Amino acid sequence: MSTKNITLIVIGALILILGWTGCNGYNGLVVQDENVNNAWNKVQSDYQRRADLIPNLVNTVKGEANFEQETLTKVIEARASATQMKIDPKDLTPEKLEQFQAAQGQLSQALGRLLVVTENYPNLRANEAFRGLQTQLEGTENRIKTARNDFNDAVKDYNVKVRRFPMNIFAGMFGFRPKEGFKAEAGAEKAPEVKF
Repeated sequence: MSTKNITLIVIGALILILGWTGCNGYNGLVVQDENVNNAWNKVQSDYQRRADLIPNLVNTVKGEANFEQETLTKVIEARASATQMKIDPKDLTPEKLEQFQAAQGQLSQALGRLLVVTENYPNLRANEAFRGLQTQLEGTENRIKTARNDFNDAVKDYNVKVRRFPMNIFAGMFGFRPKEGFKAEAGAEKAPEVKF
């Protein structure tokens, strides 16, 4: 064999190896990207479940004649704001994710205030429908936490794949960029103060 033929074989083998690596890497990135999208859809589904429970909770609380109307209004407004915020999983920018978290955080605060204020209403606390809704909301909050953690895990796996060499070269060529996950809300590092 001549040097020219050996050079052509080596170049051909390198092209095949790079092509195989590129195809395999691209397909792996697509799988990871879809895992992130699926995890995001689960997060949104759990937040939607919470939003769907709120009207029932508000209507149950309205049955208590002396209940603080301002608290109910804040819950309703926060729910409206949170349900209007939609983010396409293909466009998860840090800014949009922060806006989403802020809207959901306002709803969480309004719900927390509602549940604290209800402690002053023994008839309401004794209401079986209210207790059932309160239990469902607590379960939903746990689902949201789990879905957010699963989303962050999917984002981490995706980001590791996008940033690893040599995949980072193919990721850049095919338009795969690192994604942002959920972060703790401002002030979450401080434990809430409980007073009796």
